[in-house]
Parts: sequence; C-alpha cells; structure tokens
Amino acid sequence: MKADVVVIGAGLIGAHTAVQLVEKGLRVMLVDPASPGGEQAASYGNAAWISSHSVLPPASPGVWKQVPKWLIDPLGPLSVRVSHLPRALPWLLRYLTSANTDEKLRTIAGHLRALLVDAPALHAEIARRTGLSHLIDEKSGLMHVYRDRAAYEADSLGWDIRRDLGIACEEVEADELARLQPNLTRDYSFGVYVPEAGQCLNPGAYCAGLVAHAEKHGARRISAGAVGFSKRGGKLQAVLTTQGEITCGAAVIATGARSGALSAQAGDRVPLESERGYHFMVEGGSNLPGPSTAVMIGDRKVVISRLEQGVRCAGQVEIASPDTKADWRRAEIMRQHLSAAFPSLDTSEGRVWMGSRPSTPDGLPVIGPASGVSGVYHSFGHGHVGLVSSARSGRLNAQLIIGEKPEIDLAPFSAARF
Repeated sequence: MKADVVVIGAGLIGAHTAVQLVEKGLRVMLVDPASPGGEQAASYGNAAWISSHSVLPPASPGVWKQVPKWLIDPLGPLSVRVSHLPRALPWLLRYLTSANTDEKLRTIAGHLRALLVDAPALHAEIARRTGLSHLIDEKSGLMHVYRDRAAYEADSLGWDIRRDLGIACEEVEADELARLQPNLTRDYSFGVYVPEAGQCLNPGAYCAGLVAHAEKHGARRISAGAVGFSKRGGKLQAVLTTQGEITCGAAVIATGARSGALSAQAGDRVPLESERGYHFMVEGGSNLPGPSTAVMIGDRKVVISRLEQGVRCAGQVEIASPDTKADWRRAEIMRQHLSAAFPSLDTSEGRVWMGSRPSTPDGLPVIGPASGVSGVYHSFGHGHVGLVSSARSGRLNAQLIIGEKPEIDLAPFSAARF
C-alpha cells in the first residue's frame, strides 16, 4: 500500500486533516480500526460547543487545594481512579504547576486563543465545502449561567482574561435570562452570553461526513491500527499497521488519548492522560424542553446542548485508563444535573455515553513535527477543545506537510516543551 500522507486516526482532528490534504491534491490514507464518528470516539459524545472562548486550561491557581477531594469523592466533577493514581501522579504534578500563577494562566490562554480564534467561521466554511452546513451553527452564541452575580464574580478572573483577549462577553440579568432561557430553572439568576461562539448539531455525524467527503475526493480508509514506523536515516519510509505496511512520505499522529505510544516511537515522550467524560441525552425532537442556547451551568460544571438527536448533558472529568470499565453512576449524575437545570424535561429515559479526551498537563495540544522521525507530525492532546480546534488543527497539519508557513506560531504546541 502507498500514499503521500497517512493520517493515523479518523476522529475530528484526523478528519479535518484528511479533508485539507485531499483538497490540496495529495494521496491520503486514513488508518483507524473503528468507524469515523462512532460511539467509541471522543468526537461522538462531546458537549458540541464550538467554543472559541474556551481559552482557560483545566488547571488554575489554587487548584491544588482540590486534590484531596478528587481522591475522596469518586463521583465529583473531577476525580482520579485510585487504581490509576500511581501511573497518573507525574501527570498530575505537572498539571498542578502548569498554570499555578496568573501569569502562567494568561500565557496559556493567549496560546489557546491563537488556536481557537474565528473557529465557528472556519467550521462553517469547511461545512459549506463538504455539504455539512446543516450541522454547524456558527452564530448560535453560547451561554454560561450562575446562581447569582456573586457566583459570577467569584469566577471573574477567567472572564477578565477572556475580555483582555478581545472576547466579547455580555452580562445577562435575571429577567433577561428568564426570557432567553424560559425552560431553565429560576435557581439561576445571572448569565454571560458569548456571541462569537457556535455549535455543532451532531458531532458524530459531522466527523463521519468529513471522512466521507475526503473519501469521495480520493482518500482511502482502512480499518486497522497503526503500530509503528519504518524509517531510514531518520526519515519516514512507511507506517506499520495491523493490516500491513503503508509506504508514505508523511504521517500525522491523531489518535487522541492513545497517541502516546506512537509519539514515543517518533521520538517524543509526551505526558498524556485519558480524561474521561460522560453524557446523558434525552432523545427527541425540537419540541423537547431544554436550552434555547447551549448553556454551561456554572456550579454543576456541565454543558447542556440541544442537538439533532435531543437534549444532551455532558461533563465530568475522570482520570483513568481508556480501557477501564465505565462508572455509569457518573452518567446518572449527568441525568440529575439535567433534570435539576431543566425540570420540565422528562429525564426518566435517556442514552448514556462515556469517552476519553486526550489531555496534556498544561491544556495545550501537541501540534508539529516529531523530533525523532522526519516526516511524522503530532496532532493530539486537544482535551476540552478537540471539536472547536479541529478545523484549524487540520489546516495547520496540511500547511506543515506541504511546506507552507503555519498560520500561527506552533512553538507553544511543540512536544519539545515537555
């Protein structure tokens, strides 16, 4: 088998990369053992936000104070499986120090802003080219809600950073919030609306549609796992897969939470953890009670969105191996949050899901050339910004492969930072 470029992983990062490459006339092969956009993928079950304002890393000053609670409460919004703690400990230590000062927090936010700026427009442009416009709402805006102004002000550092980066944030008082979100419980009396953000109406279908477009325009997809690289004189010769060898000049590692082994073979040991999230979704049409605009419930740390399939509540952070059995009590917590936020929605029945986000300790993805094999490129570790950052990440990967100057500075995203 031969190709110009092998894209390893058919999630949203790999899908956008493949689209960009085939549009530039390259022969592309997508390697993934599972179906694009399937329930096994992090792309399938996320919160569906195209949140160009998601510039804050998961860690923040003072977050270390929460560590005992993470270990004591296995069902809290962020927890660590005790059995996984010895393996996760080095990552957690890096996590706790990555943004432990305001200066570090602002620096990371600036890097993420460069990656995410104009993301809704980028997705809308690509959706138009690929016949997927019905899945992208670039003008929906997104909303955060708090129980009162005091709760919002306790979270003010993050909003100050966003405003300093040029992100417009509109405060919404109680009466206006009730008008904009008529189904939301009146327990929440203050909101912040972010008009620049957007929404994907079916992330799984979006991913599958992008891959189908790439295949229609010449990409080839094989159901296989990548296991390594063949190189000569430090230069990539082929990608080794469970279905045989693929001769190629370039390869992109975009296998999400399972990217660590391949990146190590390419010369870079990246501290990468599986950050598992859960969702609960009530299926049905547009008449279901729920959010008018997708909303984050501040004190519950969940996002509730109205999608093609119904109303979805997504959230939770569980540090555990991707292969560890799901703790479905966490999905029940999602149901409880959804019911409390939108009490008129019948949550007695619904679908549950769990998926693994690939997370680095500083909240920045790894994008750029591998240090040990020329022709191999990293594109993983996107964590909470996988969907929103996928369109620009795909463009950056294509720019690197064809020798164009990347549209943003990739130094902050280099694996060398570790």
